[in-house]
Amino acid sequence: MIILNGNNLDLNSFIKVARYNEEVSISEESILLVNRASEFVEGVVESELPVYGINTGFGKLSDVSIDKNDVGELQKNLLMSHACGVGSPFSDEIVRGMMVLRINALIKGYSGIKIETLNKLVELLNKNVSPVVFEKGSLGASGDLAPLSHMSLPIIGLGEVFYKGKRMDTKDAFLEADILPIESLRAKEGLSLINGTQAMTSVGAIAVYDALRLYKLSNISLSMTIEATNGIVDAFDPRVHVIRGHLGQIDAAKEILINLEGSMYTTKQGELRMQDAYSIRCAPQVHGATLDALNFVKEKVEIEMNAVTDNPIIFTEDGIAISAGNFHGEPLAMPFDYLGIAISEMGNISERRIERMVNPSLSNGLPAFLVENPGINSGFMIVQYSAASLVSENKVLAHPSSVDSIPSSANQEDHVSMGTIGARKATSILDNVRKVIAMEIFTACQAIDLRGARKLGNNTQKAYNKVREYIPFIKNDKIMYKYIHTVDDLLVSEELFDSIFEEE
Repeated sequence: MIILNGNNLDLNSFIKVARYNEEVSISEESILLVNRASEFVEGVVESELPVYGINTGFGKLSDVSIDKNDVGELQKNLLMSHACGVGSPFSDEIVRGMMVLRINALIKGYSGIKIETLNKLVELLNKNVSPVVFEKGSLGASGDLAPLSHMSLPIIGLGEVFYKGKRMDTKDAFLEADILPIESLRAKEGLSLINGTQAMTSVGAIAVYDALRLYKLSNISLSMTIEATNGIVDAFDPRVHVIRGHLGQIDAAKEILINLEGSMYTTKQGELRMQDAYSIRCAPQVHGATLDALNFVKEKVEIEMNAVTDNPIIFTEDGIAISAGNFHGEPLAMPFDYLGIAISEMGNISERRIERMVNPSLSNGLPAFLVENPGINSGFMIVQYSAASLVSENKVLAHPSSVDSIPSSANQEDHVSMGTIGARKATSILDNVRKVIAMEIFTACQAIDLRGARKLGNNTQKAYNKVREYIPFIKNDKIMYKYIHTVDDLLVSEELFDSIFEEE
């Protein structure tokens, strides 16, 4: 069980909860902080002094006073009216990520929510009840209002959830899971639940985690292509990369040499030719730039995982509530655009390497389209077409979301981040690039077999062996999509990753 304290979430612990259903609890120290802020809110309600979000309307309606007897109804209405999401539901892991992130932000004691309300979110998490949250509808400022409203409706017995693989009405699922909704929301609780960046952070965090693992597999696919084309290893000499100084580049070159250690398929400069094309020779510079970008985004995500993103923010020691803008998603929106660009480049350079293997003018002696009888057989010709289609689509998807803004709430909220769109786009790009990497690995295995039986590198041999458990050498044309999907499934399931890096 992970004990949350508002400061200790990192990417790995987040994934344990979101993807692998690790249970959570709230630290005793955090419970005290939550109770103290909640008492402050109760005092504001009784004093009837106007404080935004506690006894006023929201957005452009912030100057409308709310009677203290209606503050609970105000919060319920807030969740219902703001649940305007559309599109497909987010995956369970994204919604679980949203829940643990929102809990972690609210237990820092700056929000004023009741501990009983937070405990209900914890109960949903630990009983694997996932609210139905629609993927579209957030502007990424004023918080992820629509997604977080959908996430929060089940707390009061409304909305829908996924439970035991079925989508159902919250009340029906609660009966089956032995969960009781809270009777009512208190002052500020609805606003506390939805005023944050947890939808974009959850989507982006999962994308960063998976992209970091795909980066290592892109080094594997590159290394296999090097062997398939009898590539020159001198360009990966650590002395070359240390003198430039970029950590990602140094790491990429090091990983490639580790992957290729012991290979009999590689060459030295001058043996067959002096240089390889950029997609091979400059791969450490490109892969390394992607790694540096991923690590930058990871840093920003981990800061946000432990951030207060509420409004207003309550400072109990000073007895004041300040209405500000920590809900604004810009600190993540720009990194998530960068994330999409960085992932896209992994696919761009991988597709170019596929082309080098299938093109007889570029493959250093391999048969056209990697088939023994080209002409009657098309071989891997359309594998490259499919990869080219995906990377072309990514060029459209990589257009930044954060440069756009549409005013909302009668122009009170006149600049928004679109950060949730950026995170979703990065996920779509990642899905495409993973498929391109799968195609490169599939193609490289065919090309390696056409070179004849020799010893592969330590890690490339593991990758080759795993693929060949499922996919044979293709002598004559076959229906290709099944093979491509199989390799992609090996990447999604992490079976290929674990077969190579299980000792790390």
